Amino acid sequence: MTFRGYLSKMRGGGESPPRVGFREIGWSMLGSFAGIGGCCYLSAAYFEPRDLTLIIASFGASAVLIYGAVKSPLAQPRNLVGGHLISALVGVACRHFLGGQWFSAALAVSLAIAVMLLTGTLHPPGGATALLAVVGSPQIHKLGFLYVLVPVGFGVMVLLAAALVINNLSHGRRYPEYWL
Repeated sequence: MTFRGYLSKMRGGGESPPRVGFREIGWSMLGSFAGIGGCCYLSAAYFEPRDLTLIIASFGASAVLIYGAVKSPLAQPRNLVGGHLISALVGVACRHFLGGQWFSAALAVSLAIAVMLLTGTLHPPGGATALLAVVGSPQIHKLGFLYVLVPVGFGVMVLLAAALVINNLSHGRRYPEYWL
């Protein structure tokens, strides 16, 4: 069997997904730049002087979904907002009640997944949001339940606002596909 045949077999024998055009790539780049750039600017200008942050790593993963995979059910506003807020709340609760042990980190992610599935708000970056609440920096831990509002809630709203504007500027894109 040739290497190409092996790869085809590994993929299930089908073709690869279609490639994305340069126009779509450009809109995805513009959206992610606006959303993440907005969070970074607001964080540096207004939040960090008050010992807060508006930047968490899971926002980078959210940007991939809401600017690069705009039609995905996991990228829709209900999932973006609900998934992050639920996961943040679960993560902070696990840290608050169980401490920063390995068990609370694993439980935070597991419970966040379960609650997102139960509520129909599955957003994969939410797992990282829950994990960060447990294993993050002392600055994150100091926030306690405020972490749910800042950086998570406010940051998600910045990302969503940018997604609503940028994703709808192009005639070939529409965001969101649905709200609820």
